[in-house]
Amino acid sequence: MTYPSVYPTGTTVYDPAKCWNGYTIFQAAEEGALLVDMNGTGVNLWKGLHGFPNKLLPGGQVFGHLGVRNPAYGMQDQTDLVQVDWDGNVVWKFDKLEYIEDPGETPQWMARQHHDFQRAGNPVGYYVPGMDPQTGEGNTLILCHKNIKNPKISDKTLLDDTIIEVTWDGDIVWEWTCSDHFDSYGFDEAAKNILARDPNYRPAGGGQGDWMHINTMSLLGPNKWHDAGDERFHPDNIIWDGRETNICAIISKQTGKVVWQIGPNYDTTDQLRKLGWIVGMHHAHMIPRGLPGEGNILIFDNGGWAGYGIPNPGAPKGSKNALRDYSRVIEIDPVTLKIVWQYTPAEAGYMMPYDANRFYSPFISSAQRLPNGNTLITEGSGGRIIEVTAGHELVWEYISPYWGKQLKLNMVYRAYRAPYEWVPQLPRPKETPIAKIDVATFRVPGAAPLAPVKQTAVAGARPYLLDPGVLCVGAADE
Repeated sequence: MTYPSVYPTGTTVYDPAKCWNGYTIFQAAEEGALLVDMNGTGVNLWKGLHGFPNKLLPGGQVFGHLGVRNPAYGMQDQTDLVQVDWDGNVVWKFDKLEYIEDPGETPQWMARQHHDFQRAGNPVGYYVPGMDPQTGEGNTLILCHKNIKNPKISDKTLLDDTIIEVTWDGDIVWEWTCSDHFDSYGFDEAAKNILARDPNYRPAGGGQGDWMHINTMSLLGPNKWHDAGDERFHPDNIIWDGRETNICAIISKQTGKVVWQIGPNYDTTDQLRKLGWIVGMHHAHMIPRGLPGEGNILIFDNGGWAGYGIPNPGAPKGSKNALRDYSRVIEIDPVTLKIVWQYTPAEAGYMMPYDANRFYSPFISSAQRLPNGNTLITEGSGGRIIEVTAGHELVWEYISPYWGKQLKLNMVYRAYRAPYEWVPQLPRPKETPIAKIDVATFRVPGAAPLAPVKQTAVAGARPYLLDPGVLCVGAADE
């Protein structure tokens, strides 16, 4: 698909009566962490505070990071994870996972944090009634990197994922490492073969295989499945997803073992075939207790390219062998694997499969369940954040006007909505409805308006219906 060169940015659609109104936080390219109201007005920019992701806390505080490792030596390694107050003062910091001595760089301690983290009190990092994250105490789960060698996977250096738990004082009290459980993930021989040869090799630091690429990590929290006796869903267990492997898994916090999993293949059971292939997923998490859909798993199924396996025309070497050119947000029952709600190009109003890629973000992105049953969706690669109702009505749309200087994209990794009450520094903002623009009649200044034009009848032309199976436009043939 090709995108228009000119389009509106900021809030473009807003129905206050149907939205769950509050503030939305996201990373505004290189500018910093930006908080906007429902009409798109920026109410605070934490200049220079970057987010992987940014998360708002009660009291107008925010999570982010202040530095990033030189990409010549590390991929997506943040030097620290910090919590700052409304005025930008650092009130908490963690940076002591590993002491790094990169050539030509000042040696320093680094967190090597990437993609996700969770503060005690809240399992998922977004607003849940009665589950506020702690702001002045409590442990923090952090998703980090480490470089390892594991001959079961490859003879190459691997950029592995590790989850650590740190105290308020920065002491590491628990750790889990992804590659230690390689035998549990169910890779077939074709996948193992390509992993051994090319574990998603990246040039940073002399070469690192980003083989799993976990991009989401959160606690399950209290849930009905565990209440009913299913120990797989213990509230302390951790759910994560691997973008490069198409795996979503739950691990036991107590043993570290995988206790629930979907992927890497989706053609091995009737349940999985009905679910359909999940490709390059992001932000897989269990909807917390107190929100509509609680206990179900919400996933931004990106599509794009991911996976290891048998070569095909789109993946001649077997790497990134699953391909799909549209996205979907799916909410699934983790016991039956049935889809109980979804937002796909069809629900967005597009014709499948012809213009399915009009809802498509092949990387980054997220979905947050809101207290009124709406879902906040970050279609990240195009900088688009939307709120849709349970009936799939678009009630809020925001397009980021912040473009990166290096990547030349207005992408938004992940956006979060929080209640007005979390920002006591500000009065409740005015909420002004914004009707959807009719793009058929909208014109930029100076362009000719839509106006009647000369009409010429064509002899023999008849009205006809477009056959959705044939892409054609014109007069019907005799």
